[in-house]
Amino acid sequence: MTLSRTLRTLAATAAAGLALTACGNADTAGEEAPSTAAGDSGTVITYNSPSEWGNFGEVLAAFSDETGISAPNDPKNSGQTLAALQAEAASPVADSAYVGIAFADQLVQADLLSAYTPEGVESIDEDLRDPDGRWHTLHTGAVAFIVNKDHLGDAEVPRTWEDLTKPEYRGKVGYLDPTQAAVGYSVATAANEAMGGDLDNWEPGLEYLSRLKDNGAVTPAQTATALVGQGEIPILIDTDFNGYKLQEEGIDVEVVIPEEGSLLIPYVVGIVNGAPNRDNAEELLNFYFSEQGQQLFARGFMRPVIGSIPDDMAAKMLPDADYERARTVDYVKQGAVQEDFIAAFTAEVGR
Repeated sequence: MTLSRTLRTLAATAAAGLALTACGNADTAGEEAPSTAAGDSGTVITYNSPSEWGNFGEVLAAFSDETGISAPNDPKNSGQTLAALQAEAASPVADSAYVGIAFADQLVQADLLSAYTPEGVESIDEDLRDPDGRWHTLHTGAVAFIVNKDHLGDAEVPRTWEDLTKPEYRGKVGYLDPTQAAVGYSVATAANEAMGGDLDNWEPGLEYLSRLKDNGAVTPAQTATALVGQGEIPILIDTDFNGYKLQEEGIDVEVVIPEEGSLLIPYVVGIVNGAPNRDNAEELLNFYFSEQGQQLFARGFMRPVIGSIPDDMAAKMLPDADYERARTVDYVKQGAVQEDFIAAFTAEVGR
C-alpha cells in the first residue's frame, strides 16, 4: 500500500478513537509546560513539542531567534494533546498541535483544527496533507530495533523479528506498552504485518508477541529510550530516530530495520481552531515547512517531507534500501481497530 494511497484514505475517512500516545518515549522529565497566556502577540503555544523529540528544542529556539516570537516547548504526547484540545475547545489555549498521524482525523472530526496552507507545502504530494488544509505531514519515522551492543553479552545484534525470540535475547527486549502508547501500537502493527497478519487479522502478531513475552520482553509505558542507553533494556523496539539520537550522545547502539519488514510512521501538524495567537501560529508553520525548518527536523533524524536529509546526517543513518522495508498501512483503519486490538492483546498477551 503506498503512502499516497494511505493518506488519501486518511483524509477521506473518519477515524475511530485511538486513545494512545504517539510520542510516548520522548524524554520530557523536568520539562516545563508552556505559558497559557492567551492572546500574547509575542508568543506561540505549541502542544506536543518535547525538546528532545525530533529536535524540537533546536527548531523552536531557531524560530524564536528568527522572529522574536517566544515558542516554549511542551511535554505533552499526542493522546494528551487531543484530550487537552477537547477540554479547551470553548476557550483554546494552544495555537498549534503536532500528533502522530493516527490522531489527525480525530482532530478534524472534533473540529479542533483550522485550515491553513503553509508556504512551501505546494511542493509536497497533495496526498500528504488534508485536502482542506487542516493538517500536513511534517516528517516521518520508522519502527526499528535500537540495540545497545555493550549490553548484549555474547549475542550478536539481532536482524529479524524472529531473532528476538531466541534464548540468547531472553530478558533483553522491550517495547512500549501497545495498550497505552501509540509507538507501542505501531510496534505491534509492524510485528503483525511482518508475521503475515494485517489489520483484519491480529493473530500472527499476537502469537509472536506472546512468544516475545515468554522470552522475557518488557513493556514499559513510556520514557524507555534512556533505559536503552543505560543498558536496562539492551534491545528496544522503537522509532529509528531515537536510536540515532543515542548514537549522537556517544552510546554504542545500532539501529536495525528488521529484515521481515517494518512500519512507516508519519507525524502531522496543524493550527488549532480559535488559536489565540493565530498570526504567530501561521508564521510557525511557515518556518516548519521552510528549508531551514525541515533541515533542523532532519538534524533530529526525522525524514523531511520537503528536501532531503543533509549529507552529513544521512551518513549517520541507515541507507534508503533499508527503509524500503518500512511499509505503510491504512492508518485510519489502524485507529478504528485499536480497541479490538487492545482487548485481544490484553487477553492473549497481557494476562
